[in-house]
Amino acid sequence: MSTVVVTGATGFLGEHLCAELRGRGHTVRALARTRSDHLADLGCEIHRGDVLSAADLDKVLPGAAAVFHLAGMVSRNPDDVARMMRLHVNGTRTTLEAMARHAVPRMVLASTSGTIAVSKDEEILDETHGTTEELVAGWPYYTSKIYQERLAFDLGATLGIEIVAVNPSLLLGPGDRRLSSTGDVLNFLRGNIPTVPPGGINFVDVRDVAAATATALERGRAGERYLLGGPNWTMAEFFGRLGRVARVRGPWLKLPSALQRWGASAMEEVYRWRGKEPPVDRISVEMSEHYWWFDSAKAARELGFEARDPALTLHDTVKYLRQDLGSDL
Repeated sequence: MSTVVVTGATGFLGEHLCAELRGRGHTVRALARTRSDHLADLGCEIHRGDVLSAADLDKVLPGAAAVFHLAGMVSRNPDDVARMMRLHVNGTRTTLEAMARHAVPRMVLASTSGTIAVSKDEEILDETHGTTEELVAGWPYYTSKIYQERLAFDLGATLGIEIVAVNPSLLLGPGDRRLSSTGDVLNFLRGNIPTVPPGGINFVDVRDVAAATATALERGRAGERYLLGGPNWTMAEFFGRLGRVARVRGPWLKLPSALQRWGASAMEEVYRWRGKEPPVDRISVEMSEHYWWFDSAKAARELGFEARDPALTLHDTVKYLRQDLGSDL
């Protein structure tokens, strides 16, 4: 087995991916800004550092066969756009340039389905669909990830580095210590989602994504994207099934889009004026009015990707949130 570097190793996907790679016999060098006892217990080599630092990268890359580039920031706050652009775009550039210096030939880039598969209509999209740049222009996280992908493929080709991108949908499952992905489920459990949005959602178990991402090291084709997702449900169906799993009553009220956005904007302004994160914000409402549906057939065919029963993912997500954050949920 080979030595690989995982950036963003302490994130939700990062910890699951490190466990998967260690289980397959790889030596894992985990690059992260914070220490993780969990990664240490897995037997990973932990290196404190930042993907924006060439010096930090130069310490972990010698002798590596590949980089799994997961370092990132998830935020729906427009004030974070500069930070996300810097981390996703500049951090990827710095990482690729360091890989070229140390002759590391391959990068598996963790992106998002939102760079490809978002629609105003009930469409099932795939990797042949163009980027969603115009549609997500007001959503800074997805805009920054589109620019990251573009930079990675273009600069990778120039430097002679193979780039494979994996594009998962909303990650659910156990172990989201920072609530970077499961925060909407937490808001549901707390009763902070008052209305049923009109759009559609796709979600996927983080453990299944970790397995497919590890497989992309050897089986992913250079220059390709792989959508990784589970069921395509309406938001109403998602909340209904989540409510049955969690045994709580979900939202039932349906309001016109304009009224929902106005209410979310007002709430967002009040909460952020008080220095707090709002339970519902304008961008989240806008996103929930779209359809995030797609087909993962390409990943199933080429990476052996298989999504588990979504009811199990919902159960394990709720169980983790309740055990980790308290039984009052």
